[in-house]
Amino acid sequence: MERNHLSRRRFMAGAVVGAALTSGGNTIASESAGTTASEYKVAFRYCFNTSTIRGHKLTLDKEIEIAAGAGYDAIEPWVDRIHEYVKNGGSLKDIRKQISESGLTVESGISFFRWIVDDDSERAKGFEKVRSDMDVLARIGGKRIAAPPAGATREAGLDLMKAAERYRALLELGDEMGIVPQVELWGASKNLHRLGQSMFVVIESGHPKACLLPDVYHIYKGGSDFNGLKQLSAHAIQVFHLNDYPAEPPRDKITDRDRVYPGDGIAPLTQILRDLHANNRRAVLSLELFNPTYWKQEPLTVAKTGLDKMKNAVSKALGVC
Repeated sequence: MERNHLSRRRFMAGAVVGAALTSGGNTIASESAGTTASEYKVAFRYCFNTSTIRGHKLTLDKEIEIAAGAGYDAIEPWVDRIHEYVKNGGSLKDIRKQISESGLTVESGISFFRWIVDDDSERAKGFEKVRSDMDVLARIGGKRIAAPPAGATREAGLDLMKAAERYRALLELGDEMGIVPQVELWGASKNLHRLGQSMFVVIESGHPKACLLPDVYHIYKGGSDFNGLKQLSAHAIQVFHLNDYPAEPPRDKITDRDRVYPGDGIAPLTQILRDLHANNRRAVLSLELFNPTYWKQEPLTVAKTGLDKMKNAVSKALGVC
């Protein structure tokens, strides 16, 4: 009887928490529901994907300075910058210390390796590359790495069941290296451009750490409806690339460089953020832009503007930052 009473009490608490997000997005669960209001004051953690200032061609340590100086919680570096830093005599131990002392975490890393392709030789090279990438990423405290469908973009017809098997092999390598690879949806890919295709690979891998790395721009470019995000659990999305897109150019002509700050375009960010929050309030929002206009501006200004725009979008959607 005691066990049944306890289970019912926990169920009711969970139900109250689940109902906390009202249509206005401003209601916060009460402390009596088992979750304190303070836990809801910060809806997401904010991460800086260094693509946003990639055109400035800064060194890794400078990119970390920018992310910390702008006030982000985390950084998502491009792994080639890590390799470049080491090649030029830099110490990864020093970088890890700098990141830690700056109060940042390394939630993910960006790399392009051919883990998904049919060609056995090319795929083997891809796994060799990602082993090296995971190694340096782990050494600076990294947790995850993007796994886009590199090499499977221009021609359709990839067997998604085979892709799922290859993703499982990638995840098993990640287990060995201490890094979780995330299937990254690419809007321009002929194979993983839709949420359903990407989640098929995630689910059918059968691995407990399998997850998706979505992106506002890529979901739009690939043609999926944003309502699909409602179906994805907290585990399925751990990092989410936040950005926006303009009305012009149209979907079939829009490219990475056309991405704009959150709130400066036409993406349904309020809906997206409410759905993410409802299913996954601990997700990391990572600002990922490639806009050459921003690369002409002072990098710290760009980083700060991006963070302000992210927080404004979250505040508009949820009433909290």
